[in-house]
Amino acid sequence: MAPADKTRPTPGMPVRGSHTGRPIMALLDLLGRRGALRLIWELRDEALTFRALQEAAGLNPSTLNARLKELRSARIVTLGDQGYSLTPKGDELLKGLLPLHMWAEDWAGSN
Repeated sequence: MAPADKTRPTPGMPVRGSHTGRPIMALLDLLGRRGALRLIWELRDEALTFRALQEAAGLNPSTLNARLKELRSARIVTLGDQGYSLTPKGDELLKGLLPLHMWAEDWAGSN
């Protein structure tokens, strides 16, 4: 079980941009934190150790620890024998972000 994190955006609780804490707003708050999306992206293919994630994401240890704690608490990332990896929910999230990625690529090509 992931550790509890009282600073993690949580559906139903006020978050940045939403006093109601709607689930989408809580998710956007979580993903908008420095390095969160990058960590999810780096874990898309394989488990990585703390040091490998630090190098890949370019985050200082304090920020990396904070993001990993939040993402583990949200059940998006887990820690196993091989290092950090996406949970099944994390994989679902990544798949859900792919249409947004494709839209952004199209948008970039039209500017």
